[in-house]
Amino acid sequence: MLINKRQSTQKTVSWRGLSRDAVNSLIKEKGSLVLGRILILSGLVFFLSLFLPWRQTIPGIGSITALRHQDRPQTIQNQIGGRIEHWAVAEGQEVKKGDTILILSETSQSYFDPMLPLRLEEQLHAKRTGEDAADQKMKATEAQIEALRNGLAFQLESAQNKVIQTQNLVKIDSAEQIATLSLYETSEKRLKRYEEGYRDGLFSLTDIETRRLNLQNDRAKVVSADNKLLNSRQSLVNARIELNNIRAKYNESLAKAQSDLSSAFSTKASVQADISKLRNEISNIDVRRGLYVVRAPQDGFIIKTFKAGIGENMKEGESVATLQPKTPQLAVELYVNAMDVPLIAPESDVRLQFDGWPSIQFSGWPSVAVGTFAGKVSVIDKVSSANGQFRILIRPTHPVPQGDEPWPVKLNQGSGAFGRVILNKVPLWYEIWRQLNGFPPSLEREPKESGKK
Repeated sequence: MLINKRQSTQKTVSWRGLSRDAVNSLIKEKGSLVLGRILILSGLVFFLSLFLPWRQTIPGIGSITALRHQDRPQTIQNQIGGRIEHWAVAEGQEVKKGDTILILSETSQSYFDPMLPLRLEEQLHAKRTGEDAADQKMKATEAQIEALRNGLAFQLESAQNKVIQTQNLVKIDSAEQIATLSLYETSEKRLKRYEEGYRDGLFSLTDIETRRLNLQNDRAKVVSADNKLLNSRQSLVNARIELNNIRAKYNESLAKAQSDLSSAFSTKASVQADISKLRNEISNIDVRRGLYVVRAPQDGFIIKTFKAGIGENMKEGESVATLQPKTPQLAVELYVNAMDVPLIAPESDVRLQFDGWPSIQFSGWPSVAVGTFAGKVSVIDKVSSANGQFRILIRPTHPVPQGDEPWPVKLNQGSGAFGRVILNKVPLWYEIWRQLNGFPPSLEREPKESGKK
């Protein structure tokens, strides 16, 4: 039994009568027929949609960066150590190339003297004077060597003439000695003939004595000729010794002069080394004093400074501030899975979304996406990153495709980005099957390296 509370008076209704009324109401509205038609139509639409074309894509997440290395944020470093005296910029300030960032003062004791360049110039002048003195000594020594050579030529000529003269005397004395000896032998033979004639009574005793006296004189002449020849030969030996003595003395003097010349040359080389070292020090000081002012390497904006204020000491090569180049060539770095990298080729089309720019992107129908931007694959890394994915660099498409807009001017490096690398078209059912099985996207042909060499 059921009590109907809508009625002001209580009425008893039977369950059987209530079921009959419900059945009559459903049949009257034809709800089952409509529901069946809806299910059939939905199934038909779903079946037909499985054959719709689907554009395969490779998704990647990354951030905005610069295509060129010089356009990425860089740190400005001081080349010398020093004490901060003045900051010429503030964070966020725009600077031009060569503008002053900060000014340093010297902290090294070796460079405290303000007159240090003048002192080094004085030392350099003194060294140059020493170099001139060494040059003069070298010239004097060379003149001395030349004089020795000329003197030797005269002395040698005189000594050689003396040797030749002595040789001639030896020849003369030798010939005289031979003549005297021949005369002595002749006198001796004559004396024998006279002695035989005396025994035969042909000659007198006086003749014999005269011949004997002549023989003695000839004998004395032979001895005198021998002694004279011996003296001549001794004089020849002495002349030759004198010639050798002249040569020995010349060699000794020449060796000493050459030693002096070598010493002067060594002194000059040492002085030249000192001069070169002083010039280097002077040049280094000039360059160092120019490094007291840290300047901007290129146009850009000061992002952050790393030192708090005035009076802090900085070490050599320490970072001063971060500089963002003014007009970088922006690019997007996306990270994709290693399985998808072989399918990406340079110059492949990419659709990008940027953080801060509203967009609606359909994975399989990029042509109907709204708020996305066109790009081209510029660089594909050859090795994976620390997270196991591969990085690709995307540059803007030039010229901008018809119907697209150029990349926003307000993009900043470091902002997030999401992109899809566009591949070929496949049926929707194939894409669903591929996703369910975890297969990589398919290609009509192997991607080829593009770009002119």
